[in-house]
Amino acid sequence: MEEGTLESPSHCAVTMDGTDGADTDPFQWDTREDCQVRQILDRVADKWSLLVIALLDNRRLRFTELRREIDGVSQRMLTVTLRQLERDGLVKRTVHPVVPPRVEYELTPLGGTLHSTIRSLVTWTEAHQGEIAAAREAYDERVGAASG
Repeated sequence: MEEGTLESPSHCAVTMDGTDGADTDPFQWDTREDCQVRQILDRVADKWSLLVIALLDNRRLRFTELRREIDGVSQRMLTVTLRQLERDGLVKRTVHPVVPPRVEYELTPLGGTLHSTIRSLVTWTEAHQGEIAAAREAYDERVGAASG
């Protein structure tokens, strides 16, 4: 560890001089694997987590309903994703005492705040998808011409 740096798993850019590192190195947290910010971003930005959070907006769904709605997700991957989201406090799992057991998932209030952020990202993507498609096409032509 660098001299003057505090060990702080919750905030990875705090130094002894009292600065938070934001002005000097905005991506300092991204270089340390034990940083909680990086771990949380890795979790919530993964494609399965994003889809689960989007689907659970203002509703409860059973595991089978989620699996049916998420094209390409395996049973194991959905189970792992739901457990991680539950552990992070973003999803609530409710088991109903019936035979066979009925399990439902819903967003927690914290998960709901993340959903609004995801909605903003989707809105941005929809607004700029034409520009992105044009940039991709121009890039592919440029790279194709250079290698051909």
